[in-house]
Amino acid sequence: MAADPKKLEGLVALEQALVKVPLEQFKRAFKTSQKHVEKEWAVLANSAADHLKKIEASNGKKEDVMKVVDGLISRFTALKRKVIESKEEEALYANRSRIRLQHLDDLLNVPSQDSPAFTRWSKTQLDRILVDYMLREGCFTSAKQLAAEAEIEQLVDVELFAQSKMIEDALKRKSCAECLAWCKENGSGLKKIKSNLEFNLRFQEYIELVRAQKLTEAIVYLKKHLTPCAEGNLKEVQIAAALLAFDPDTLCIKYKNIFDPARWNLLITQFRANNCTINNLTTQPLLYTTLQAGMAALKTPQCYQPDNKNVNCPICDSDVYGVLAAKLPNAHHLNSCLVCRISGDIMNEDNPPMVLPNGYVYSLKALEEMSLKHDGMLTCPRTSQQFHVSKMRKAFAI
Repeated sequence: MAADPKKLEGLVALEQALVKVPLEQFKRAFKTSQKHVEKEWAVLANSAADHLKKIEASNGKKEDVMKVVDGLISRFTALKRKVIESKEEEALYANRSRIRLQHLDDLLNVPSQDSPAFTRWSKTQLDRILVDYMLREGCFTSAKQLAAEAEIEQLVDVELFAQSKMIEDALKRKSCAECLAWCKENGSGLKKIKSNLEFNLRFQEYIELVRAQKLTEAIVYLKKHLTPCAEGNLKEVQIAAALLAFDPDTLCIKYKNIFDPARWNLLITQFRANNCTINNLTTQPLLYTTLQAGMAALKTPQCYQPDNKNVNCPICDSDVYGVLAAKLPNAHHLNSCLVCRISGDIMNEDNPPMVLPNGYVYSLKALEEMSLKHDGMLTCPRTSQQFHVSKMRKAFAI
């Protein structure tokens, strides 16, 4: 069967994150490197000018000149080393983008869905989906091992999820330092999506100071970190100021909720959402998306009708997939097909539908096989009625 170009293009459309993630990392690495080089170059230029003035003032003593030159060489060497490291990082992300684009191009060039090339691509895709799920669940050792065995290290983002896990673990330990450092590093991205994550982190640190009754430190922190953000968070700043008048065990519902430790879970949730948005990651694992798409493609109203269930349909299994697919939409089929309840095979011109005297329809092959086993007698699996094989008639669909 030849590969359907529209279906393949649809698969590629779902893989936008695969290409965008290394692209965003490349852009971020380039901007960071550029800022560092510009800053360091300005410092070097000013430093060189100052030293030249000092040399002129001291009539150019050899010892002073050598000291200045050695200092400048040391700074230039450090800058060169940083530039080399930045270029290596950029090359890593560029190579990763090339490999991922090649992975998608391999899909578009498969001759057919029955070809070994499509089987290999599907196996790689399955491994990538499983690694993505394990990384999101924190199973880094298993994820790294599977990625290494499947040779797909460049198709997954282990470093990105490892950093995310480190920050989430810090928030679980009630530490905002790591997440604040991440906010500083990704300030432009957070500003672009209008996120108030940094303010919420600062607010939480302030709450912890008030909880510990370190009121003097809390007031200083309020003035330094929260008051400057009053323009966009005036209500929260007012609540923060009023919080100084309440104890952590207050019965006032409004401020009792502010002291609630569950706020840390809200910070973790917001960080995850912002991290996914900035890095163009999907908000849910690829495994969930793939399963939902597959189940929606198979689900029909008959799957939940006991008398019409298909033995070969996973959605008809009411204990597992039927439960998972309960809230998914039904499949949209322009052309329906008839499936034999006995064998689970599709009924077509090579295996036509046959009608028993009681009106139920089954495939010819299934009925012929049944008649050979029972001396020409057929037993309807729905009503248990028995008929001779000569009584069945061919059905015609209009």
